[in-house]
Amino acid sequence: MPNFIAKKLKPVKYPFVKDQVELLWEVQGRGEKLICTQSLGETFFITLKQKSDGNFVVKGDKLSKPARISSLQKALCFYKDNLADDILSEAIQNKSKKEPQKLASVVEDDKILELLDFIKDYDKIFIEIGFGSGRHLLFQAKNNPDALFIGIEVYKPSIEQVSKLASVQNLQNIKLLNTDARLFLSLVGSNIIDRIYLHFPVPWDDSPHRRVVSSEFATECERVLKVGGVFELRSDSKMYVDFTCATFLELRNSKISIQKNVDLEVSSKYEDRWKSQDKDIFDLFYTAKSQSDELVALDDMVFTDTYDTKKVVQNFKNETIKYDDFFVHFEEIYHNKNGIVVIRVAFGSFNKPEHSFIKFEDKKCEYFIKKPLLTRTNLQAHEKIKEILAKCKA
Repeated sequence: MPNFIAKKLKPVKYPFVKDQVELLWEVQGRGEKLICTQSLGETFFITLKQKSDGNFVVKGDKLSKPARISSLQKALCFYKDNLADDILSEAIQNKSKKEPQKLASVVEDDKILELLDFIKDYDKIFIEIGFGSGRHLLFQAKNNPDALFIGIEVYKPSIEQVSKLASVQNLQNIKLLNTDARLFLSLVGSNIIDRIYLHFPVPWDDSPHRRVVSSEFATECERVLKVGGVFELRSDSKMYVDFTCATFLELRNSKISIQKNVDLEVSSKYEDRWKSQDKDIFDLFYTAKSQSDELVALDDMVFTDTYDTKKVVQNFKNETIKYDDFFVHFEEIYHNKNGIVVIRVAFGSFNKPEHSFIKFEDKKCEYFIKKPLLTRTNLQAHEKIKEILAKCKA
């Protein structure tokens, strides 16, 4: 993250506006300040922290970082040139340096809802969970040009590598997500997916609760698959296959088939390794047999009550509250003498938590800068946040 360290900082009279950069207001937390900043049309926070040696570190806030790094670089250079003295070090790229090229196949978290709209234009949709090196995903996309392939992977270097390979091969029918597959499936419409691939997942034989497959996962697969659509597990772990079979048999209509040591047209590096060790390879196929109900539309995540900012500050506690399927963690509070209060909060799924700021000002309350993704789990957590804040109503 771009930053600089200075011995001295000048006082700021807000709003401070110059050269397409606006410093709008600041709020103080226990160990740092947040400075609400607008640069090149984007809004984010700059953080200001005083070290034990008295020097100041000024950098971009990770949670609210802008889409273009140049927006943050410009703002930091502006702050350094106008409000800082005795610069000790800086790690800000040359302002003239070009932005790294965005890879067309990669879908950022804030664009997932746009992807859900985009997929409606496709008659055939395939999802691969944990695509790794991408051999299978790229092979299938190349051989099925009329279908859309959505690859989901938690390892970011794999996302970048496969995106570049898709570009080199001119594959326009691939979209890549760096997210939790279970969260994404919960957003996908019912009865629209043709096939879901899960090839060689980590078996977690000693920690089955960490597996991708669970009762909830099986239920979501059943819902999103078309009638006749297939979930396909390929694994060298018989224990995982047995577990998956038992899990999918809990569904109301289950058609399951299993095969052993059948070669595919394309082989992953893991499969090559297992075969060289003479390990058995298993395939499990679950076929959806019935039409599922459509997703129930969710209420929006908004705050309809008004709050007393003094009560918000007085009642704030850094605490984590856990429920069966989700959690809420109030992490930090920031405020100023003008009545602006900002709370940093994490909440939602244990597997893919949401991180947001909640801003209170003039009795208005809202998620600020980055609005949380509207999922059932996040909505549950949001309702709990409202319950907890109820004691601070104006």
